[in-house]
Amino acid sequence: MPHGGINRAGKVRAQTPKVAPQEKSKQLTGRARRREQYAKRFTQTVASGDGIRRGPNSNYLRPATS
Repeated sequence: MPHGGINRAGKVRAQTPKVAPQEKSKQLTGRARRREQYAKRFTQTVASGDGIRRGPNSNYLRPATS
């Protein structure tokens, strides 16, 4: 016997409001994509003085020095 009754199938999706798809710019390909990848990985990293490279989404806060 499967978990949950068959009468509840699709309940969440049916309750979710419809959202229109947004306009998106075209994805980069080839050389341009590699260039952006390089910039993201090596030039835009969060600068930290402890020698550890952190990514662009890092919310790390260095401990306060006294």
